[in-house]
Amino acid sequence: MTNSGSSIARERFAPRTAFSTVEADGVRVFYREAGPADGPVLLLLHGFPTSSHMYRELIPRLASRYRVISPDLPGFGFSVVREERRYKYSFQELAHTMGAFVDALGLKRYALYVFDYGAPTGFRLAMAHPERVTAIVSQNGNAYEDGLGDAWDPIRRYWARPSAENREIVRAKVLTLEGTKFQYLHGVRNPLAVAPESYTLDQALLERPGQTDIQLDLFLDYASNVKLYPAFQKYFREAQPPLLAIWGQNDPFFIPPGAEAYRRDNPNATVRFLDTGHFALETHVDEIATAMHEFLARAVG
Repeated sequence: MTNSGSSIARERFAPRTAFSTVEADGVRVFYREAGPADGPVLLLLHGFPTSSHMYRELIPRLASRYRVISPDLPGFGFSVVREERRYKYSFQELAHTMGAFVDALGLKRYALYVFDYGAPTGFRLAMAHPERVTAIVSQNGNAYEDGLGDAWDPIRRYWARPSAENREIVRAKVLTLEGTKFQYLHGVRNPLAVAPESYTLDQALLERPGQTDIQLDLFLDYASNVKLYPAFQKYFREAQPPLLAIWGQNDPFFIPPGAEAYRRDNPNATVRFLDTGHFALETHVDEIATAMHEFLARAVG
């Protein structure tokens, strides 16, 4: 094929996403990657109850310019934690494993895209190595008590009283197909716009042996993130990374004041709202990709 033909092919077809694994912190971490090997790095961190699968449509929209990498956190997706590893499911450990993952791939500089659980995980990475983080995109990734909606009430009660009874209430309210569909569909104008394989795959993976207790442990430990919010905010004030908070405004878990709050601590924060719910990528991937290209062109080049 001629050089001209190669150029046409690159424009016609989206960059291919590769699937790989790497050993990091005693975990076989599954990850998706696309884009030029020498491009600026984007590290996409997913949330509950999903995996890097949530970025399946975003990755090819960014990979023409950036090296895009998205791992599955331990306990999620297709990453494998062996029983003999005796892994402690806490956000501190998730961040430690992601730090080992970053080191295993030799990533020295990267922009972060954080969503839901990816936010406290990614912000721990940023605090540990602020010099590595070129920019942050927070899509419904919270760092302020202002941003915790009423949907957290059953889990707040679990934090206050971590009894077997409250653990069972959270299990029954959240760790079901209806609970998973609620996270995807609440606040979405047209539920048929959400691909059904999204919540169906998440639920199938949640129903693997041992997964329920892993998720209940992480729900309980999320209180540790709330305690760290002031430290995250201190990082924003001191490092002032270029930051785009792009938010599904109908999210019942992380509500709009959480997005607005970034401006209090970081004059480099831009805030945008989308008329959708928690999983904004399911309905607004083109809008988010466009906003990211504009933002990253200024922040990263």
